[in-house]
Amino acid sequence: MDFSIAAILAQDGITSGAVYALLALALVLVFSVTRVIFIPQGEFVAYGALSLATIQSGKAPQTASLLLVLGLLCWLKEMYAVLRKTASHTSTPNPLSGTLISGFKLVVFPLALWGLTRQFAMQDWPLVVQVLLALMLVIPMGPMIYRLAYQPLAEASTLVLLIVSVGVHFALTGLGLVMFGAEGSRTTAFSDARFEIGALTISGQSLVVIAVSILLIAVLYFYFERSLSGKALRATAVNRLGAQLVGIGTIQAGRTAFTLAAAIGALCGVLIAPMTTVYYDGGFLIGLKGFVGAIVGGLVSYPLAAAGALLVGLLESYSSFWASAYKEVIVFTLIIPVLLWRSLTAGAHDEEDEA
Repeated sequence: MDFSIAAILAQDGITSGAVYALLALALVLVFSVTRVIFIPQGEFVAYGALSLATIQSGKAPQTASLLLVLGLLCWLKEMYAVLRKTASHTSTPNPLSGTLISGFKLVVFPLALWGLTRQFAMQDWPLVVQVLLALMLVIPMGPMIYRLAYQPLAEASTLVLLIVSVGVHFALTGLGLVMFGAEGSRTTAFSDARFEIGALTISGQSLVVIAVSILLIAVLYFYFERSLSGKALRATAVNRLGAQLVGIGTIQAGRTAFTLAAAIGALCGVLIAPMTTVYYDGGFLIGLKGFVGAIVGGLVSYPLAAAGALLVGLLESYSSFWASAYKEVIVFTLIIPVLLWRSLTAGAHDEEDEA
């Protein structure tokens, strides 16, 4: 391997690592706030990429229908809860006012998107507008899935929440096959530019991926450091019971965490879709590599998770050169020494002791 090949592999590794870093941060965020190991994170990657590909092909994305169905289910669940409180005389004054506002967010907004995707030829729209529409179709699914699958079990054990995550993963994967089919898709590149630095050629799309990843990490940093809701998420992550005692709504914190995770996943899908063919079930493998990075950070440290994800990207890139048939095995084998080291350095811990 000469220097030019090593530099090309490093470029690919850094580009992939930037995407894995975002996914690792999303996984750490969800776990620290809700104790959910969010296995379906990869499905948001696939949904974002394939929704954009469907829009660019001139078809109406079926994610609009799924969003509408999820919104209706959430609204009906909320109406049922209000009716139960009303029947037991424990409701607050004007209990229907809140459900009307929720109805607008959960039903009217998805219905408007559903109608929009079926009335206009979106393949002629500017690329930025297409991307925004794809994100609007996928991101609201995050808090909706939390409402339906995780919120009723918010106080359950981590094992129960993990089993729920596996079920949600399989459900979303099956729906992905129904909505998008078994064929893979690519999207239009954000930039076709090429930059020559000696023997190294850097693509504009790689620079876009790295730049957006760095920008998003910076935005997340300022969000957690400066905004009130970001500080509430941090407080919930540090001490869930303490956050409840000082008036921080842990349910709202969970919804916010899932919204951010869905946004990061969908954006990652949009970023990688011009560079690789994305299939309905391909997001799981991508999310799993982000999970390896999150494990390096112990599912609690954002900087270590990002560094671990970057290491995963570089290891995958160089492994594809030396042993392409075993690159996935090599990447996932990284998790073994990390888990061994953490098991040897960490003391015994029993989840029930915290309760």
